[in-house]
Amino acid sequence: MKTIEPELITKEVSRLCIEAANIIDDEILKVLRRAKDNENPLGCEIISQIIENDELARKENVPMCQDTGIVICFVEIGNEVIINGDIYDAINKGVKIGYTEGYLRKSVVGSPLNRVNTKDNTPAIVHIKHVMGSNLKITICPKGAGSENMSKVKMLTPSDGIKGIKDFVLDTIKSAGGRPCPPLIVGIGIGGDLEKCALLAKESLLRPIDDESDDIDARNLERELFDEINKLNVGPMGLGGKNTALAVKINTYPCHIASLPVAVNIQCHASRHKVVIL
Repeated sequence: MKTIEPELITKEVSRLCIEAANIIDDEILKVLRRAKDNENPLGCEIISQIIENDELARKENVPMCQDTGIVICFVEIGNEVIINGDIYDAINKGVKIGYTEGYLRKSVVGSPLNRVNTKDNTPAIVHIKHVMGSNLKITICPKGAGSENMSKVKMLTPSDGIKGIKDFVLDTIKSAGGRPCPPLIVGIGIGGDLEKCALLAKESLLRPIDDESDDIDARNLERELFDEINKLNVGPMGLGGKNTALAVKINTYPCHIASLPVAVNIQCHASRHKVVIL
């Protein structure tokens, strides 16, 4: 058995919060440069500015976006791991330290009704999964409101089929326009139930930017939706162009015979997330 002290979790979460806000992933930059080479003059200039901003943020160790988000934390705990304390408390202490010492914007209100800021960006939203093994894996994903507010869930029925899924996704992207700061990464969850499909969509955003689904039907739908989304002419920052989406990711799960839940979780081009394995 491996014992992990909560202080180590706090330290790593703090570090990941700052790195996620400040350091763009190299693979994202590669895809942005590829998109720039296939864009109209205005779109090319917009993507060039995005790349310049992200590279400067990494160089100067400052946030690439003023909205440093609410922290989503995905945790995988191996069956041979013992957490010597309260993991939720350890994570939230890490968020508090990271957002304070990293001078990141505090964006969390303690109640959705009275809207009083907690002033340390806690609490985080924590998803815990128990897996086999001797490791603790923590993935930190700050999620800004610009993209999250444009995300949607719809309970389709089986008779809606693939066409219904496509129509829902395309309508969601089209109505979002420039508000989620395209070019986007589009996370889609299909199956499960109301809350499961939303979680599937968010988890799909953690996949490598250039990968494809292992499921042939999902993979074909990813490709079709990628082409169709980029024909919408929303374009970089909503000003028209060929690159509305950098990638489309679909995760699926079994569902009830009478259900077809679908969630679209939109992510801006930054796709901020960092991982540590303890």
